[in-house]
Amino acid sequence: MPFRFYFLFVFLINFSCEKKEHADLLILDANIYTVDENFSKAGAIAVKDGKIVEVGSTDVIRAKYESDNALELEGKTVVPGFIDSHCHFYNLGFGLNSVNLVGTKSLDEVVERVVSFQKEHYKSIIYGRGWDQNDWEDKEFPTNEKLNELFPDTPIALKRIDGHAALFNEAAIRLANITKDTKINGGEILFNGDRPTGVFIDNAQGLVYSKFPSGDVSEAISSLMDAQDMCLSYGLTTVDDAGLSPFEIGIIDSLQKVGELKIRVYAMVSANRKNLDYYLERGPYKTDKLNVRSFKAYGDGALGSRGALLREPYSDLPGHYGLAVTSLDTLTYIANRLGNSEFQMNTHAIGDSANHALLNIYKEALEGSEDRRWRIEHAQIVSPEDFKEFNDIIPSVQPTHATSDMYWAEDRVGSERIKGAYANKYLLNANGVVALGTDFPVEQVNPFLTFYAAVARQDLENYPDGGFQMENALTREETLKGMTIWGAFVNFEETEKGSIEVGKFADFIVLDKNIMEVPIDEVPSMEVDKTFIAGELVYELPRKE
Repeated sequence: MPFRFYFLFVFLINFSCEKKEHADLLILDANIYTVDENFSKAGAIAVKDGKIVEVGSTDVIRAKYESDNALELEGKTVVPGFIDSHCHFYNLGFGLNSVNLVGTKSLDEVVERVVSFQKEHYKSIIYGRGWDQNDWEDKEFPTNEKLNELFPDTPIALKRIDGHAALFNEAAIRLANITKDTKINGGEILFNGDRPTGVFIDNAQGLVYSKFPSGDVSEAISSLMDAQDMCLSYGLTTVDDAGLSPFEIGIIDSLQKVGELKIRVYAMVSANRKNLDYYLERGPYKTDKLNVRSFKAYGDGALGSRGALLREPYSDLPGHYGLAVTSLDTLTYIANRLGNSEFQMNTHAIGDSANHALLNIYKEALEGSEDRRWRIEHAQIVSPEDFKEFNDIIPSVQPTHATSDMYWAEDRVGSERIKGAYANKYLLNANGVVALGTDFPVEQVNPFLTFYAAVARQDLENYPDGGFQMENALTREETLKGMTIWGAFVNFEETEKGSIEVGKFADFIVLDKNIMEVPIDEVPSMEVDKTFIAGELVYELPRKE
């Protein structure tokens, strides 16, 4: 054998006998949308120590790695774990232990559900959420007479679907000593003569809730674990909780550290003076699972309860402009304090007046700053001249709000203002990024409904025909980015999650269908087959018998 061929032979023998690298998990024979910069596809993933160590073809990964945990997916679709950029994770769990009023068609049905719930659970205080008078034949706000008759001594608090109004019975109202002369900034109490009807809007709710006993630790833990179970089943690996107290954040952190709470949480701290003082003194707090570096403020109320702040009166209630839940002076104070810190400001703004005011406050507070990624949450009604102002302010929107509201939204704002409503594409064009979420439990947790609403702009009854203002529909690629890598970006976490790339957390999900190619009307019924966080299987679809 010639000398040079001898060395080649030895090299090949050594190469072929080289030991494979060990991986904790191998995903093989998959249809992987990496959502990297090029939106490239792959066939396999290798995971070690909770991170992705290689992405490539199945042949390459199989040849290079070995693992006791190798999953052959037979072509199933894999995408990065979904990120819900605006939700109420803790409140979801709390609501699962309350009266579910979603889908009720009348006040009588609301009362029936309260009665049935109390017979089964017997609570000293009854909480509920989900009613929407816009879905009833009588679209006026309800009153509490029936609740007073049936529950004369048990306080009852029933939140509207959007959380911006609540119906209390007299037993609850008595705790707060409400009279006709009671004043509240940024809220409203509805009266019939001198008697409260039971409906308290926006900040007025706090007058009653503040008199209820605080929840205990066991209740908080139970709520969080229940919420996690539901979120993992829908492929959510990160949730942005829009408005948490230090108490709730502490419980989340503790559960994550002992390994009970697997899901990652981006925490928006409720922006009151006490919380500002507490966190600004300490600075942002970051672990692999928890990121506390933002505050949630409120600019106005909700469109459904006519609390959204408009520049011109409501079309269906002349003379009414909505509610400034937080004064401009206070919002400016918050913005200035956060502008001089490392914290992000994320503000609820639905009406065109609230959006306009917040854009101006943000711009002034951030003058001279770079890459602050401050967000406006919802951005539902925007004046045409204000879209361009989102060039360096991130819009965080919830596509299912459009499909839920479109039956009555035009009644509220009229035929001209509706053109700047739920304008997801216009906002994306202005900024280059749009964060997508659900606002659950206002809407359903299901992120497939988010995807469907963003692309099809229809509800599950295929209304409206052809889609709502389709010029503002997002493409499938834009939508998947908005639910993954852009969600990571707006949380300052794009280097560690949001795409399937080497060095990032192994947070990804296996789908039962190809979300990028399946007929769009099949997306709402899709299911998550498996959910992985840091390479750990945290949810698997139960097998059907």
